[in-house]
Amino acid sequence: MGWRELCKKAPGNTLVAWQVMRTDPAPVPPTQRHHRLKGDLATGTRSGKALPQWQIEVTGGGRLWYLFDEDERTCWLVLARTGHPRQTN
Repeated sequence: MGWRELCKKAPGNTLVAWQVMRTDPAPVPPTQRHHRLKGDLATGTRSGKALPQWQIEVTGGGRLWYLFDEDERTCWLVLARTGHPRQTN
């Protein structure tokens, strides 16, 4: 993961993304910068439980991906990158 690098590159945006992830992890409606991933990336697994996988666009290329367990109200950070993840290209 690149959490530290993302914090260094865009500290303000990363803080806002962290706060949004904690207060509104599954926005309705989703936005262009905060939405559930699609296709094979739409779901991830944590402790044997399938969970929806979300993305927050922190910068033009920087991303946070996390799994959201609605029952537990818990987010599990999966990816933090300063560059765009190639999986979504």
